[in-house]
Amino acid sequence: MDQHKKARLLLTASMAVFGTLGLFTRNISVNSGELALYRAVLAAALIGIFLTVKKQPIHFREFRKEIPLLLLSGIAMGINWILLFQAYRYTTISVATLSYYFAPVLVTAACPVLFREKLTGKQLLCFFMSTVGLVLIIGTGDAGSSSGELTGILFGLGAACFYAAVILLNKCIRQVAGIHRTFLQLIAAAAVLFPYVALTGGSSLSRMDLTGWACLLIVGLLHTGVTYCMYFTALRDLSGQETALLSYIDPLVAAAVSVFLLGEPITFWQITGGAMILGFTLINELGANG
Repeated sequence: MDQHKKARLLLTASMAVFGTLGLFTRNISVNSGELALYRAVLAAALIGIFLTVKKQPIHFREFRKEIPLLLLSGIAMGINWILLFQAYRYTTISVATLSYYFAPVLVTAACPVLFREKLTGKQLLCFFMSTVGLVLIIGTGDAGSSSGELTGILFGLGAACFYAAVILLNKCIRQVAGIHRTFLQLIAAAAVLFPYVALTGGSSLSRMDLTGWACLLIVGLLHTGVTYCMYFTALRDLSGQETALLSYIDPLVAAAVSVFLLGEPITFWQITGGAMILGFTLINELGANG
């Protein structure tokens, strides 16, 4: 198998694994802050081992001026995870994921302000239509009538805001390679989440059953550690268009898991709204990466 095909396979597999995240978090009986902390610690440990085995040391002197940005992005990553896990608790995995995937739309809106990038007519159309899709998700069916559903959607949007912040901060970090950057962000996230967890009830690991422990290890080691290594290994050999296309495997798998495995409800208009968010965001990204 040539390197390009291997990269596509790695990215496809990593996106499919990301899409099953909500399925496993449902079985972990700790609060969202704890789950985010353990995910960061387990993933950082595994990626640290990966970098050691691959003999890829981190040269701090080369990017010492960017360390504050790395810390900020790590903090944003940790908060992003907490809010996403909260979204899973209040609404269905499919609706939480579709709300979360509003993040690229927020990035498109923020770039002209922060980086003075010109916003084209096509980008404006994609932004508007994706926003209409979000309105359909929020204001129709069960989401419109249930306060719990609305709370979950709002948590998903909050997670999208902090994920957008991670993307925007990463645009300013130019001296750190992808996997090194993620490792340092995980360390920063764990450093911030540890006192947060200590101040909000401490650890509840002793109350977890065997299924919870197994799912926690899968989320930390597989969904984050292994999958992040696969993701960044694949990115080196793929174009922006291929990456954009394959990244949409994640929400599609999440929706399939939610509806077909867990039997969670989703309305026609929520499906339509989600398709609008994903479709117009993809059109925008393909235009940007083409």
